[in-house]
Amino acid sequence: MLPGNLQINELCPVHKEALPEILRLLSFNIQVGINTQKYHHYLTRSWQHLLPATGRHNILGQIGRVLSDFDVVALQEVDGGSMRSGYVNQVEHLAREGQFPFWYQQLNRNLGRFAQHSNGLLSRFAPDYLEDHKLPGILPGRGAILTSFGEGRNSLLLVNMHLALSTRVRANQLAYIRERIADHEHVVLMGDMNTHAEDLLEHSPLKGSKLHTATLPGTYPSWKPARVLDHILISPSLSIEKVEVLAQPISDHLPVAMHIRLPPGLCTATCKPTGS
Repeated sequence: MLPGNLQINELCPVHKEALPEILRLLSFNIQVGINTQKYHHYLTRSWQHLLPATGRHNILGQIGRVLSDFDVVALQEVDGGSMRSGYVNQVEHLAREGQFPFWYQQLNRNLGRFAQHSNGLLSRFAPDYLEDHKLPGILPGRGAILTSFGEGRNSLLLVNMHLALSTRVRANQLAYIRERIADHEHVVLMGDMNTHAEDLLEHSPLKGSKLHTATLPGTYPSWKPARVLDHILISPSLSIEKVEVLAQPISDHLPVAMHIRLPPGLCTATCKPTGS
C-alpha cells in the first residue's frame, strides 16, 4: 500500500531523494525514555511506565542526538502520546529532534491516555510503500513495520519489529515475517528480537533464508551488556561496511548501528552515487 499514513514532519523540506550507496541504519529500543542503569531501577523507576517524569525530555534529547547520525532508524518501546510521556508522541518528537522528514508510529497496544505502546520508523528518504502488520501472539501488542524503498525487484524492503519473549510465540512471529519477505531479494530485518543471532538464523523459521549479520557484543542490559537481543539482519545481496553496538547507555538496551552497501542493481534504480 502507498504510504498515505506515513507522517511527514512539516518542519523539514519534503522531496523525493534517491538512496545513497552506503545506507546508515540504527535499531534502538528506547524503553519510552526511561534511563535504567541498574536492575533495581526496574522496581524503583517502574512508576515511569505509568506517569510522566521530569527528566524524560532530557533523555529524549540524548536519544535524538544519537539518531541524528543515521539515515533510517527503527525504534521499539516508544510511547505514541499518553500521560506517561506527557502526551508527547515520542516518534514525532525524535523525528523533529533528528530532522527526519519521514516518520511513522505503529500503535501496538492502546491503553488510552495511560499508555500508547508503539514501534517507530524514522527516515531521511521517502518510502514507496509502508505496511503496518500485527504479529501473531497469545496477547496483542507486538507488531512489525514493513517499508519499501523502490519498487519491484530493484527495491529495498526494511522490517522493524519487536518480537515476543516466548520461544514458541517468537517462532510463529518469525514464520509470519518469513512469508512477508519471501519474494524480496534485498531485505533488512531490524529490531529487538529477544534472542541471539544463532537462534534467529539457525533455529527459527528464518533458517535457510540466507540472511546474515555480524558478530556483536552484548546489547542488554545496557549497564552490563551480556546478551545480544537487538539485531540488524540483511540479505546476501547487501554487504556490511561498518557495524557496532553504540556505547550509549540511555535506555536498558544499547543501540545497534550498521552501515550497509546497496548492490549496483538496486542502486541503478533507486540510488545516487556517493558524493553526487
